[in-house]
Amino acid sequence: MMKWACVIGLAVGLAACNGAKAPENTTATDTPAATTGEATNAPISTATSAPVAPAARFTEVTIPSGTTLRLALSSAVGSDTSRVEEPVRATLRSPVTINGQVVLPAGSEVSGVVTGAEGSGRVKGRARIAMRFNSVRANGESYDIRTSGYAQEAAATKKQDATKIAVGAGAGAALGAILGGGGGAAKGAAIGGAGGTGVVLATKGKEVHLGPGAGITTRLTAPITVRIRS
Repeated sequence: MMKWACVIGLAVGLAACNGAKAPENTTATDTPAATTGEATNAPISTATSAPVAPAARFTEVTIPSGTTLRLALSSAVGSDTSRVEEPVRATLRSPVTINGQVVLPAGSEVSGVVTGAEGSGRVKGRARIAMRFNSVRANGESYDIRTSGYAQEAAATKKQDATKIAVGAGAGAALGAILGGGGGAAKGAAIGGAGGTGVVLATKGKEVHLGPGAGITTRLTAPITVRIRS
């Protein structure tokens, strides 16, 4: 009986082993995706940068003392309207060149101040306006400069004053002669001359007025060094 039990158990075990057969060992391999000619030959994108401009080069040039600056006023000034230290602006009417090279182009801005403003007096003292420039801006840069002063006076009126006195004396003499003979003429001349002098004393002389665009000239009193593109 024991023998049959062993045989049956062995048979059952063999059947169980055959039923639970282990799965086959298959290795999953990735199948490469299908590639097309376009994908293979697709161009590589490269960033195209703009060409870099070369750095600007500058050369330093010294403008010597004594160089003439021909200016056109941008501001209006007057002997009876301006005040000392009042700002004055102008531009270069013509370029400044050194060895044939333009170092201060026409139109460069020049700045300064009024240094004197005297209104016309009666008989004595002619009207006068004066200025000096201390900076220039050219090629995008500003430079301190020293210049000679520029001044303009009103024209003298002595001849006109003498004429007024003489006319007054002549008219008085003529009137005195008519009224009182020779002695009357002398008295009339004195009275007429005094009257003419009174007119002169009561009359002011001409003022000096310079408006925008007025041409003036000054000179550098010290050298300056400027930078220009080489």
